Amino acid sequence: MYKRVLLKLSGESLGGPSGKGLDESRIAAYADQIVKAVLSGHEVAIVNGGGNIFRGLQGMGKGFDRVDGDKMGMLATVINSMALAQFIRARGVRAEVFTATPMEPIARYYVRDAAVKVLEEGGVALIAGGTGNPFFTTDSGAALRALELGADALLKGTRVDGVYTADPEKDPAAVKYEELTFDKALADHLKVMDATAFALCEQGDVPIVVFDIDSEGALQSLLEGKKVGTIVHK
Repeated sequence: MYKRVLLKLSGESLGGPSGKGLDESRIAAYADQIVKAVLSGHEVAIVNGGGNIFRGLQGMGKGFDRVDGDKMGMLATVINSMALAQFIRARGVRAEVFTATPMEPIARYYVRDAAVKVLEEGGVALIAGGTGNPFFTTDSGAALRALELGADALLKGTRVDGVYTADPEKDPAAVKYEELTFDKALADHLKVMDATAFALCEQGDVPIVVFDIDSEGALQSLLEGKKVGTIVHK
């Protein structure tokens, strides 16, 4: 169903059960899924969050300036991307880390055509550093990169198996949506992604699929066109 995708992973996912730091077993499991997808013919770009290390917005009120805090958060996404890239390479698949601001020799400066070339040659492009600007979330960065790379879909891997009317971890009466429109998601204040990410994906006609990345085989099933998670579209 989807040939080229942008996979968005939260930093907390990489942190495992605690949501903090780097959980090697969880990163290995993600690398296994990603490598399987690539070897079966799909093109995968990845944007990681940085909340397992530092989140700029949460630093406000604790002595951190928002702009500098966001820059620290951008650096956290680079660390996460470097970690995941190592596990992907260890499984025999090329993985290149790109950054929104120049950081050579730590990673390559992001240029759209260079990232596309990596995908077309069977590698994984991990794009870190958000948009390179403060006040933008990694969700917005993921939406922007999905449009730039011509992705068929933006896949948001989370801890829940889709979008619900309320937080299913707090409200047992929450009902899952099989699909919904961007307009409804915004009108109902469903916290799938921020409004900027929604606007970009709606404008570029790129669907967002929210699914449980920790469910075994979920990524591959989704890529094969099976019903997994919740799809948000025009």
